[in-house]
Amino acid sequence: MKQTVDLGAGTVFVGGGGANYAVPQELLLKYANRHGLIAGATGTGKTVTLQTLAESFSLAGVPVFMADVKGDLAGIAKSGSADAKLHEVFAKRAEQIGFQLEYQGFPVTFWDVWGETGHPVRTTPAEMGPLLLSRLLDLTDAQEGVLNIAFRVADEQGLALLDLEDLQAMLVWVGQNAKELSLKYGNVSTASVGAIQRALLVMENQGGNRLFGEPALELADLMRLDGAGKGMINILSAEKLMSAPRLYATFLLWLMSELFEQLPEVGDPDKPRIAFFFDEAHLLFDDAPPALVDKIEQVARLIRSKGVSLWFISQNPADLPESVLGQLGNRIQHALRAFTAKDQQALRLAAQNYRPNPDFDTAEAIQAVGTGEAVTSLLEAKGVPGIVQRTLIRPPQSQLGPITDAERAALNAASPMAQKYGTTLDRDSAAELLARRADEAAQQSAAAGAKGADDDLWQMDREFTRARRYDPGVQIRTEEKAAEKAAARPAARRSDSMIEAFGKSFARQLGTKSGQALVRGVLGSLFRGK
Repeated sequence: MKQTVDLGAGTVFVGGGGANYAVPQELLLKYANRHGLIAGATGTGKTVTLQTLAESFSLAGVPVFMADVKGDLAGIAKSGSADAKLHEVFAKRAEQIGFQLEYQGFPVTFWDVWGETGHPVRTTPAEMGPLLLSRLLDLTDAQEGVLNIAFRVADEQGLALLDLEDLQAMLVWVGQNAKELSLKYGNVSTASVGAIQRALLVMENQGGNRLFGEPALELADLMRLDGAGKGMINILSAEKLMSAPRLYATFLLWLMSELFEQLPEVGDPDKPRIAFFFDEAHLLFDDAPPALVDKIEQVARLIRSKGVSLWFISQNPADLPESVLGQLGNRIQHALRAFTAKDQQALRLAAQNYRPNPDFDTAEAIQAVGTGEAVTSLLEAKGVPGIVQRTLIRPPQSQLGPITDAERAALNAASPMAQKYGTTLDRDSAAELLARRADEAAQQSAAAGAKGADDDLWQMDREFTRARRYDPGVQIRTEEKAAEKAAARPAARRSDSMIEAFGKSFARQLGTKSGQALVRGVLGSLFRGK
């Protein structure tokens, strides 16, 4: 009888292959960071394969992160049972492949972007960056350029973008100072700023604003072990998230990028530091710009040296770009259906990705395998692709299907992550700093205006006092001449009211030094870095 995995053996038992399923098909943990693919049509067993791999990684002391798209992976937290509906099927399968079926539960932490069925998972606009945000908001090139300028200015002026309110406030400031910014960074169109704000509003109305804020998710909290040395299985509740597929894809891309940027180089470790599963992987690439696809390919190629194992789950290998598919050395292909000429072509292409087995035709095997069975090719010693085998996947040891709401709530309450991420933080950041700058600018402008008025009154008083020292006769004669000139002016000129005279005086005042300070105070103080 064969155990699932020996913590010291460095292998994961995937299932039995070959004649009568007697040949063990094992994933070498040393090459698990060469990434993997789980593909197959709906109802062919991809979810069970995902669950069994997660169990095996956990038993080997490797933390796991995966998205629960259909809501049926939560059962991994609870032990399977001989009373379960599929127990007889699983027991028979275990006997066929020589596997000792021992039911057990696994350590699980639930996460949820909305914070409803798991701990809130947040990031900040600053951490996500303009590229992924542009992808999330479906911005044009011109709008993405304006967003990049907003991020650049925020960095230069020390304005932290920690939540959606910060980003919106920063864009308002950029729009107000578009003319000055255009001279330094290139054209900043207020129309582009408005389009970005509308996109942010749509995302906010859909609940996407809950993704942004603090405390932001720390990667170390995804890479924990329990007291028995099992890797923590982190499950992202994605049923509701799938209604916003662009948000789902952007979040997973951000998480992969963070792993790549933060984890140190470890070369080729004996086992991965974390296994990361992308369910519905085609969403990562649908309508993705070439620059983003290039980034994913680069990360997939280089992240293995950080000890990260990436697994892409999709219905058809053709859903993934060739540049990414070429990075996936371990492959588990469930059945594909070929009902049309296009399906048949995709089937032939899928078969060509495997090292041939002289005992059967790979394309025919991919069509013929039943539920719970797959065509597998796992990396062997020195990273050489294994010969393709028809494999019966081992049964899960945990419960298949969801758990009750009460059981989930109890697990969430007992988790140490509840206290850390349960309360939202609101630190001083871009929105608050910009508001204070505006207040300071208004106060400075008011003070400058008051000082200018005092100076002008002092000057008028000084001139009046000096005039009193002149010869009274000269002053009288001057006043008489002024009266004669006034009488000679047209009636229309004499009709200037006191209000009009004050308006003219105020207009002249804008040309003085104090008037210039009043105008310059608001714009200058906002634009100046503090």
